[in-house]
Amino acid sequence: IPDSAGIAIEYQLPGNSKRVDFIISGMDESKRESVVIVELKQWSSAKATNKPSIVQTVFKGGNQEVPHPSYQAWSYAQILNDFNETVEKENIHVQPCAFLHNYEDDGVINSDFYLEDLQRAPLFLKTDTVKLREFIKKWVKYGDPNDVLYRIDQGKIRPSKSLANNLSSLMRGNREFTLIDDQKVVFETAIDLAKRSTDNKKQVMIVNGGPGTGKTVVAINLLVELIKRGKNSQYVTKNAAPRAVYEAKLTGSMKKSQISNLFVGSGSFTETDVNTFDALIVDEAHRLNEFSGLFKNLGENQIKELIRSSRFVVFFLDEAQRVTLHDIGSQEEIERWGTTLGAEVSVYELASQFRCGGSDGYIAWLDNTLQIKATANPNLEGINYEFEVFDNPSAMLKKIKGLDSTKAKSRIVAGYCWDWISKKDSEAYDIAFPAFKFRMKWNLASHGPLWITQDSSVAEAGCIHTCQGLEMDYVGVIIGPDLIVRDGKVQTNALERSGMDSSIKGIKKMIKEDALSAAGSADEIIKNTYRTLMTRGMRGCFIYSSDAETREWFRRSVCLPVVPTSFQITNVASPKNSYET
Repeated sequence: IPDSAGIAIEYQLPGNSKRVDFIISGMDESKRESVVIVELKQWSSAKATNKPSIVQTVFKGGNQEVPHPSYQAWSYAQILNDFNETVEKENIHVQPCAFLHNYEDDGVINSDFYLEDLQRAPLFLKTDTVKLREFIKKWVKYGDPNDVLYRIDQGKIRPSKSLANNLSSLMRGNREFTLIDDQKVVFETAIDLAKRSTDNKKQVMIVNGGPGTGKTVVAINLLVELIKRGKNSQYVTKNAAPRAVYEAKLTGSMKKSQISNLFVGSGSFTETDVNTFDALIVDEAHRLNEFSGLFKNLGENQIKELIRSSRFVVFFLDEAQRVTLHDIGSQEEIERWGTTLGAEVSVYELASQFRCGGSDGYIAWLDNTLQIKATANPNLEGINYEFEVFDNPSAMLKKIKGLDSTKAKSRIVAGYCWDWISKKDSEAYDIAFPAFKFRMKWNLASHGPLWITQDSSVAEAGCIHTCQGLEMDYVGVIIGPDLIVRDGKVQTNALERSGMDSSIKGIKKMIKEDALSAAGSADEIIKNTYRTLMTRGMRGCFIYSSDAETREWFRRSVCLPVVPTSFQITNVASPKNSYET
């Protein structure tokens, strides 16, 4: 391998938080520029599973199912191909492989069951070092005089794909999203559980995951695959906005009756017979309610009804996105009903971050700044995500409109602290800051849950009810008087919400009955609401609050110093002369 080959170690992939262990760059025999991705594992053993591309190995002190190293290497190569324009436009070849330097051939990790993975990304074991060297030399015969790695690193990154915009192609069976790491494990496990479930042995799967971890992408991929396998399946949400957007995107490529049979509301199962469905895929499960119907007078419990109606149910859950007093979706509640109805319950987690610039750090910073929970991220230093605090809402709107005009889907959203006057008076404006000559209407009633898809809606403000479960490139968030900061303490006040906001309906009665408990519930809902709004943007988030101290709190939190941890330095390295030869 030439000395002038390029080397990258722990290279972060574009658009998410994953890192490639080792990359070597150069030119192949035909002088085509190439990079070889090497996924390194210290494993010495593994067990096969009955799930494609999934193996079991000792991980973090116990046995755990993980993607096959060859699949992992291939998926990372696909991410690089999909998101880096330099790789595509300059015809740079990306070749993945995996090297398990402690693993002796036992016929498991390289069995024919994993042949498709092995063909995509060759696997090299402990005794294969010469073969690995020859493999790398095939793609990196010459050095890297043109700095391929630096050009890739500085190359333009494509925006993350929008699920809504690629839904029609996905439903036709095309690969639009590469599932990586924990996403692949969850997907294959769900398929396996759907196959194993019976009338007498229901399967309930809970998948926890924060904003941008790919819950909906995995959910839609599951729907497509289960339908392809002949399973009677439906995609279920409480919130109408995602379903309305998906229906609009599929109109023309599928019959309306087909769409309506695939995408349904969580209140549709109050009278469904036991085990009518093979599989129900419940997205945004944290938004499930106890009762159904417009007046909350139907059914007994949506979680119970969903589990009763299907042999297999998978719940995609983020408890920190419960944003109304009626939301009951929690792991504890789902486990309780699963056990009561005789189901086998399993719990999984999605951790890989694909929204918010692919940064787990932004989510952790937001939790810390909103004082939802303390994290190790007091600032945004080193986090590749655009965040800005505006002192003028008109300036923020101007920026949002400018970004949207460049085909970067961008919208203004706000806390529900202003009455929806324009719903009945089309000439009226709902959100106004006269000092800045700023005024906006809530999204038009005619747009309803399709607000985010309308080109003209950049001039309208959305709320939690029209954007939860959806995403955009940039989001501008107007923080209302229901959340302010005083002397470094984030304070919430549900009574500052609009009386038209159904998410806190009943709060006054709760305050009379138990003021402390009501304040705690309202505090969680308000903070969760702004956390959800501030994580809708894949590339950036801008905020405005009419309260100067609140603006300053967010602005200061962007660059707060990290409080140093005291520790004692012992022996860091041996003296130089002890290792010189």
